[in-house]
Amino acid sequence: MPAPQDRDSATTLLVIEDDDTIGRHLETGLRGQGYATTWCRTGKGGLAAARAAPPDAVLLDLGLPDADGIDIARELRSRLPDVLIMILTARTDDIDVIAGLDAGADDYLVKPFTLSVLLARLRAHLRRLPAGHDDRRETYRLGNLVLDTRARTCFVGDAEAPLRSKEFDLLTVLARHAGAAVSREDLMAQVWDENWFGPTKTLDVTLASLRRRLQQAATASRQPARPPVIATLRGYGYRLEEG
Repeated sequence: MPAPQDRDSATTLLVIEDDDTIGRHLETGLRGQGYATTWCRTGKGGLAAARAAPPDAVLLDLGLPDADGIDIARELRSRLPDVLIMILTARTDDIDVIAGLDAGADDYLVKPFTLSVLLARLRAHLRRLPAGHDDRRETYRLGNLVLDTRARTCFVGDAEAPLRSKEFDLLTVLARHAGAAVSREDLMAQVWDENWFGPTKTLDVTLASLRRRLQQAATASRQPARPPVIATLRGYGYRLEEG
C-alpha cells in the first residue's frame, strides 16, 4: 500500500486506545504510512496530549479505563472544533454509534477492523480539494441564513450557529444548490469522499444535528428569524429551502 503523499505525511494523529495490542499495531502501522502518531492509553492522557499539541485527527476508543469515550469525544469537539474524530469501538448497537456521532465524531469503525480499511477511511476524510480551484462563491444567503465559507461562519438572523466541520460542509453543498434536489450519493461524495464506503447513517446523524443547530440559532436570534428548511426527498435526497 502506498504511503501518503507529501501533504499527508505531515498529518498528525492522536490514538486514544487502552488495548496494548491494538494501540501498538495502530501506532506502528500509521507511522509506517508516514503519519506523525501519538498513542495515549487513557482518556485524560489523550485530552492532555490534544491540548499540548492539537492533532489533525483523533482515533478514539470508546471503552477507556478512566472515562467514557463519548465524553472524551464531546470534550475534544468542544476544544478542537475542526479536528477529525474517528471512533474505534467494539459496541455495535445503533444507540452507541449514534451517541458517538452526535457527541462530535465524524466517523466510526467497529472492531475488529483491518489497518487497510482504517487507512482508506482516513484518506477519505483528510482528502480535500485545493482551494480556489473553481468559481464557488464565498457567501450564500437564503432567507435569514448567511453562510460565509471563507470565514466558516453560519448565521440565522443575528445569531451564529456553531456548526461542526462536517455539518458546515454539508450545509455548504446544500446552499450551493439551494432550491434544487441533491441526492444522498452526491452529498456523501462531496462532503465525505467520492470513494466513501462507510455507513450512510453518518449522513443522517449529521443532518439531524445540523437541523437542530440551525433551529437553535433561529431561536437565539434577537431579530425574528426562521431557519432554512432542509426538505427530505424520500428515496432520493434533500433540498435546502428558505424558511
